[in-house]
Amino acid sequence: MAEAAPGIHTLGIIGAGRVGSVLIRLAVRAGYRVLVAGSSSAARIAPTVRALGATAVEVAELAEGADAVLLALPLSRHTALPADALRGRLVIDAMNYWWGADGLNDELSDPRTSTSEIVQRFLAGSRVVKALNHMGYQDLEDEARPAGAPGRKAIAVAGDDPADLTAVARLIDDLGFDPVIAGDLAAGIMLEPGAEAFGADIDAAELRAMLQRFPTSQRGIVVARAREHGSGPRS
Repeated sequence: MAEAAPGIHTLGIIGAGRVGSVLIRLAVRAGYRVLVAGSSSAARIAPTVRALGATAVEVAELAEGADAVLLALPLSRHTALPADALRGRLVIDAMNYWWGADGLNDELSDPRTSTSEIVQRFLAGSRVVKALNHMGYQDLEDEARPAGAPGRKAIAVAGDDPADLTAVARLIDDLGFDPVIAGDLAAGIMLEPGAEAFGADIDAAELRAMLQRFPTSQRGIVVARAREHGSGPRS
C-alpha cells in the first residue's frame, strides 16, 4: 500500500459519477482516506460510496476534513462550490467543458483562458491545480500500474505553485500513473477538449512530445492568436 503524498493524507472528491467513482477506487487502493460528496445528500450516496471503501459526507464537512479536494463535477457547477469553505485548500480540477452537460457557454469555451483559470478566479482563496481530466474514465480504471511497470501511462499536471505540483504529482504516481508537469495553470488549456493530449492514453515520453507540439497544433494556433489579440473565435 502506497504512502499518501506529502501534505495529502485525506483526499476529498466532490462528484460521485463515473469519473469520481473511478478516482475513489484508485485513491482507496493507494491507501488514502477518501471523503466523497455528491450532488445529492450524503445519506443517499452513502451505500455506494461505502462499498467503494470511502466515506460519504456533506460538502462542508469534506472541505473541512480533506487535505486536498478533487473536483469531478460538470464544469458549469463549479459556481455552486463553497468558495469560503475551500479557502486555503489545494483544489484539483478534473473537470472539462462539455456543451451537452454545461450548455453553450462563451466563457467556458473562450480560448483566451483555460477553464482551470476560470475555476481559480471563482475559488480565489484556494490553490487550483489541473490534473486527471484528459484521460477517459475507463482508461483511468484499466491502465493504473505500479511505478516502474512497463508501458505505464502518464497524466499531466498544470499549476502555479511548485509545492502543489509536487503534491499532486505524488498523488498521481500513487494512483498508478507517471506524472508529467505541463506548466502553469494557464498551460492547462493543453489538456482540454480540442487539444491533442485530450483523450490520449500514452506514456510520459509521448505525452511530453504532445505538449511540446501544442503551439504548432491547430488548437494551439487558435489559442495563441486569441491570447495575442485579446479576442478570437470561440471553440
